[in-house]
Amino acid sequence: MAYTPRRPTSGKERAEALFKAATTRPEDPKPKTNAIPTGKEMVSIRIDRDVLAHFQDDGPGWQERINAALRVAAGLE
Repeated sequence: MAYTPRRPTSGKERAEALFKAATTRPEDPKPKTNAIPTGKEMVSIRIDRDVLAHFQDDGPGWQERINAALRVAAGLE
């Protein structure tokens, strides 16, 4: 038999239930597993011109493509 919480019937019980709902801190969400690290760091690196041209040839998003290639090379993907 499942337990069902009873509804507050008196004014005092209703007030306590409202106070508890207003003052209870919500649970922190559970962190996702296999999440990509948050945040990025700006760095300056030297890349051969032909390598840079290869990634830039496909247009916008070339930095993300370089990042993805580096993740694969580092064994993070």
